[in-house]
Amino acid sequence: MKKKKSEVLAIVEELKRLYPDALCSLRYGKDYELLFSVRLAAQCTDERVNQITPALFARFPTLESLANADVAEVEEYIRSTGFFRAKARDIVAASRMLLDEYGGKVPGTMEELLRLPGVGRKTANLILGDIYHTPGVVVADTHCIRISGRLGLTDGTKDPAKVETQLRAVLPPEESNNFCHRMVLHGRAVCMARKPDCQNCTLRPWCSYFSDSKA
Repeated sequence: MKKKKSEVLAIVEELKRLYPDALCSLRYGKDYELLFSVRLAAQCTDERVNQITPALFARFPTLESLANADVAEVEEYIRSTGFFRAKARDIVAASRMLLDEYGGKVPGTMEELLRLPGVGRKTANLILGDIYHTPGVVVADTHCIRISGRLGLTDGTKDPAKVETQLRAVLPPEESNNFCHRMVLHGRAVCMARKPDCQNCTLRPWCSYFSDSKA
């Protein structure tokens, strides 16, 4: 059953109350550092990425140094994040492209971001939301996909592109990026994948998963 607008807004407001600081958990100092941290976070925890990026960015403190880096050396710094060969290759190639084609700046459109090696819609949306504060951005990560489906904000699809489209249709554009960050925080603290803590979840009044479990 489709959620009423009032229910969607109630969910948004409750998440804001629960998690007032809707921040990306990846730590970064420069725009391109966030771009590469998101790449490293694929099939890896943000916590692990935050452990290894200080040394990586200390060794390669500028975009130019990353663009000229030996891929094998970058691999050594990021080995523990998994898929490190592809990730290292993408980081060096993307650094070169940022310098050669974008004047050393992380671009601010979906089309330009998707041209960068290793950048998909999830990464591009996160950059657009966190760096450029673009309204209507939806970062459909695993937490967002799972919890949106349980709440009944989407039809339960696991397809990130469909989740993005369905959430864009119901969320206030100015809230959507922070909403997705709050989904991650809620997914870690309460609405876990294997065993959601429904009894301690204040989103219960609007949750399809909870209401179905009582039926």
